[in-house]
Amino acid sequence: MTEKRVERRTCERFVVPGAVVYWKKKHFVFSGEFTGEYYPVVDVSRGGLRFLYHEALEAGTAVELKIVIPGENDPLFFKGEVAWTSLNPGRSYKYQVGIQFAPFGEQRGQNSRETLARIISFEERFKAT
Repeated sequence: MTEKRVERRTCERFVVPGAVVYWKKKHFVFSGEFTGEYYPVVDVSRGGLRFLYHEALEAGTAVELKIVIPGENDPLFFKGEVAWTSLNPGRSYKYQVGIQFAPFGEQRGQNSRETLARIISFEERFKAT
């Protein structure tokens, strides 16, 4: 008998062609601009994203993200944490990294409601492609 896998994800993933992410560890004070390399976004949802990276990241690491979407003037900024890292064998990037976004709201440490509205608009635009 085959066991059914239970889907725990509550947000639908979608692909945004050409999207890239810059990331850095979150600090308690503003830590400056995002610098360094950008990494390909595999998929995104209202609850998080998955991107390709060259090394494993520790689950629970608090991060800040800047997502750049082709054709958009303003990047998306998120707070979140590393949910998981898995091997990406035989690929140009050795790992896939899953990020869970912090909640959306007006409190300190949360992502803005405006960012949620933008991610919903991208979901509507790219979900069917």
